[in-house]
Amino acid sequence: MDVQINWLAVLLAAVATFVVGGLWYSLLFAKPWQKAAGVSDEQLKSGTARVFAGSFLLAVVMAVFLAAFIGRGGLAFGTFAGLAAGLGWVATALGMNYLFERRSLTLFAINGSYNVVTFTAMGAIVGAMQG
Repeated sequence: MDVQINWLAVLLAAVATFVVGGLWYSLLFAKPWQKAAGVSDEQLKSGTARVFAGSFLLAVVMAVFLAAFIGRGGLAFGTFAGLAAGLGWVATALGMNYLFERRSLTLFAINGSYNVVTFTAMGAIVGAMQG
């Protein structure tokens, strides 16, 4: 199997997770997410560098595996693959965890939909650049 990765696409897809996340968790759903997750203002202020560095590393890993899956499928396939990964795998897996953890539907809706949007954007970027 010959897997070719466009590393610029991977980096841009990883950055996209921060763009979407910045909108999602600050502009659009900051207070509802913070309340549902039980995260205080003080907690948000500590360990920021570790959170952002770790999140970027994990976003790169996600983008690499998504890029390997998409291959040279193009924009349409990349967008669909990202949507399928975000909705069909990530959000549903979160939903299962949240059910057992007795977490709120609000938290699931915010985090699950973030992953659907993020993976769709990542897939579109990778698909367009690798296709």
